[in-house]
Amino acid sequence: EAGNGAAPGGGATVAFVAIEDRVRGDAAAAIRGLRARGVDVYMLTGDTERCAAAVAKKCGIPDAFARVRPDGKAAVVARLQGEGRVVMMVGDGVNDGPALAQADVGVAMGCGTSLAVEAADVVLVRNALADVDAAIQISRATFARIRSNLFFSLVFNGLGVPIAAGALFPVLRVRLPPEVAALAMALSSFCVVASSLSLNTFRPAPGGGAAETGAPAAEPRVVVGA
Repeated sequence: EAGNGAAPGGGATVAFVAIEDRVRGDAAAAIRGLRARGVDVYMLTGDTERCAAAVAKKCGIPDAFARVRPDGKAAVVARLQGEGRVVMMVGDGVNDGPALAQADVGVAMGCGTSLAVEAADVVLVRNALADVDAAIQISRATFARIRSNLFFSLVFNGLGVPIAAGALFPVLRVRLPPEVAALAMALSSFCVVASSLSLNTFRPAPGGGAAETGAPAAEPRVVVGA
């Protein structure tokens, strides 16, 4: 782009070149899905404030921290944890290593550096940011299934064991034969295992939708993207 400003050497400025990083095509959609699920999203970057603000605007990220060093990223994660938040850190570079290790859940992109992959708890093999949302959905569905399995197992055993021990016999003359009690225990284990294996049919919902009805909302979460 031509200009008429004076250069330090006395010449005229005839052109300038601006270079910017390209935002991933799936970034904005992934951020929208996370925010729709109630996840607070922050961006930590070592770039300038102007660059960070431009990227945050394109991706729909409300809070961006610029000129953050590696130890500064870990400090931000620790501060959020101190506020009682569960922090997930997503990164792919060497500078993200300390924050990935500090976070409650560290997520590395499969194309990232070996240091980031080693420091992370989860590696996104497909390098798709949408898989961050999928990982949250899978974890919520798994914990919901664990809770339901524990509940029904405790109820089943809480009712079955006293009856098998003869607690109702003095009043109702009802007792559970040993062979029936053994069959009931085997059936209880079978139901728990079958319920857990049914998670193989779980498919994350795109765009922040609920994939499994009855799954409880998790505590406030923060995803920190580098």
